[in-house]
Amino acid sequence: MIARPDESYFPPVQSKMVLAPESEAKVIATEPLPDSEAVWTKLVKKIYLDPKGITRIWESAERRTRPKASGIDGVGIVAILEKPTGPEVVLQKQYRPPLDKIVIELPAGLIDEGETAEEAAVRELKEETGYVCEVIESSPVMFNDPGFTNTNLKMVHVSVDMSLPQNQNLEPELEENEFIEVFHVKLVDLWEECIRLEKEGYAIDARIANLAEGIEIAKKFRL
Repeated sequence: MIARPDESYFPPVQSKMVLAPESEAKVIATEPLPDSEAVWTKLVKKIYLDPKGITRIWESAERRTRPKASGIDGVGIVAILEKPTGPEVVLQKQYRPPLDKIVIELPAGLIDEGETAEEAAVRELKEETGYVCEVIESSPVMFNDPGFTNTNLKMVHVSVDMSLPQNQNLEPELEENEFIEVFHVKLVDLWEECIRLEKEGYAIDARIANLAEGIEIAKKFRL
């Protein structure tokens, strides 16, 4: 990551989309989804033996989009901007119909066929925020809600060189059905910002909350 002595290297995010909790986006109907209409997800019945050898049944959800040659569904992206005033994390606001709320999230996305997690992270960050980046490291495979779904992801940490012209004049490549507002938060203030944003009516993605809580634990125990 490239630190610069002058704040002019860090222009404000030029996000055309402004997503407030009172956004006009809203769920207007909820109804059962026939399997024949499902494009992204499916419900499955798992028949398994428990530790005592008893046959049991578990209801589970799975994605239909996992690449055939991959054991991973998607990526979350930790993009840190090193500023003279302290490191800031790239976040975004996005309306999520399952919650019927604007959600505070890290940039993220699904892996395409033939992609590695790292390649997907570089592509998704460019598409969603406009930033170009280089991969630093990737996490182990993480499972989002293992009691409900086998959906998983890797967290990919990237560096963003703010001296690059591409990172001065951001040009996201959003799809027609994507509505994303990009913003930055100082890492040292992330926990307080999560609390403030929740009070304002936003939902907080668990990956953001876990990152913020980890920072607070590190502060408390001076790790």
